[in-house]
Amino acid sequence: MKKTSKLLPIALILFLFMSTMNAQEKDNLPYHQIPDYPADYSPGNVAARMIDGLGFRFHWATKELTEKDLEYKASEDGRTIFQTMQHIYGMSETIKNAPSATPNIRPMDIEGLSYEELRSKTLHNLKAASELMAGKQAKDFEGFEVIFQRGDNQSKYPYWNMINGMLSDCIYHAGQITMLRRASGNPINPNISVFSGRLRN
Repeated sequence: MKKTSKLLPIALILFLFMSTMNAQEKDNLPYHQIPDYPADYSPGNVAARMIDGLGFRFHWATKELTEKDLEYKASEDGRTIFQTMQHIYGMSETIKNAPSATPNIRPMDIEGLSYEELRSKTLHNLKAASELMAGKQAKDFEGFEVIFQRGDNQSKYPYWNMINGMLSDCIYHAGQITMLRRASGNPINPNISVFSGRLRN
């Protein structure tokens, strides 16, 4: 009986520790893990999967950044991690708007957004964009346009420019954040597998 009573506090401490660790590992934002892949390789599904891959990378690249990380930059004239997140957020708006040919109003007002807001809004934009692409089951992207609007002037581009432009650029910048946070002393979780889109056990 005495041995059991001594083990109870230890078991309780271990349970609380594991619960805390699980809560830290998983947040409520999209792309903690990549969604299951779709049943076919339709153009919309392929584009959606590319967006999902970006979302997964961005989720983990930006998870649990400190103030020191956010202010870190590799050189005097380079972007900080926070400025890079602002840049990615702006492009995530364009990625979300392209399937519905919604104009992107320039300049964007993003200066007041916090780290948490930037991260959440970017991930939700990417999730919405992926769902739009997959939901349309598009056979071609003729109706998808990248539209920039400044005042009364509009510039329109086909979705091709999105693929080699914003989508590729965001993946590139997510990699930069991963590199910069490592240099800042806060590397990403080593158990992330971008191949499987999961955490390794």
